[in-house]
Amino acid sequence: MSVVFIALPVALLLAAAGVAAFIWATRTGQMDDLETPAQRVLLDDDDRVRRGDGE
Repeated sequence: MSVVFIALPVALLLAAAGVAAFIWATRTGQMDDLETPAQRVLLDDDDRVRRGDGE
């Protein structure tokens, strides 16, 4: 029974940290563009260099 007194506050702290991290990520724009990273895999490296996106 004494484990509950340790496990419950730890679980609540972890949940609060997860919610705080999610709120921080959304406010700083981490989730603004969800489409481009998935499509970037499909682009050819030569096309990126010609457009000036690569090195």
